[in-house]
Amino acid sequence: MFLLIIITFMALGFYVQNRLKSRFKKYSQELLHNGMSGEEVAKSMLGYYGLSSVSVVSVPGKLTDHYNPLNKTVNLSPEVFQGRSVASAAIAAHECGHAVQHSTSYFWLGMRSKMVPVVNASSRIMQFVFMASLFGMYSLSMGGNTILLVLIATQAVIASFAVITLPVEYDASRRALVWLKGAGITNPQNHSMAEDALKWAARTYLVAAVAAVTTLLYYVMLYLRRN
Repeated sequence: MFLLIIITFMALGFYVQNRLKSRFKKYSQELLHNGMSGEEVAKSMLGYYGLSSVSVVSVPGKLTDHYNPLNKTVNLSPEVFQGRSVASAAIAAHECGHAVQHSTSYFWLGMRSKMVPVVNASSRIMQFVFMASLFGMYSLSMGGNTILLVLIATQAVIASFAVITLPVEYDASRRALVWLKGAGITNPQNHSMAEDALKWAARTYLVAAVAAVTTLLYYVMLYLRRN
C-alpha cells in the first residue's frame, strides 16, 4: 500500500513537473510586448508597492527563483533575471508577490515561516527512522506503535506545512497577475500565458500537499488497524 502511494504520487509529480517545464520553455520564447526584463519587472512591482528596502539579485541555477524574507531579497535565476519573456515576467512578479505578503504581514506566510524549524527537525527525525529501517534496526510493518506514533507526528507537521504553503503560493500568483495586468506589463495575449504558467507552477505544490496528507492518513490507518 505504501509503495503504491509513493509510485502514484511520483508519477503524478513527474507529469506535473513535465507540464510545468514545457509551459515555461514555451513561454520563455514569447517576448513581452514592452520588452522588459525579469529584473525590470521585479523592480517595477516592488516600486509600485513602495518596497524600496527589497533588493532584486541574480542567483545561479535554473528555477532557483525565490524570495528571502531574512535579507529581503527577490532572488532570480539568470534566465529570469535577464529574460524578456512572458515566463520571466510571471516568475519575477510571483516572487515579488511574496515580498508584498511579507510587507503586509500575510498570515499564512508568517505561519509557514514559523513552522520551518519544526519541519526541518521533523524531516531529520523521519530520515533517521527510515534509515534505521533500511539497516534492519526495525521493520515498519512489524515495529511497535511507538515508531508509528513518531511517524504520524512528524508527517503531520510536514503535511501541515505543505497545506499551509498552498494559500501562500496561490496568493502570490494572484497578486502577481493582478499587478501585471493592472500595470500594463502584459497585454491580453501575454496575460493568458502568464496565468497558464503560474497555474502549472501552483499545481506542483498542490500535488505535494495531497501526497503529504495521503501519507499521513496511511500511517494513521495503519496505527488504527493495529489497535
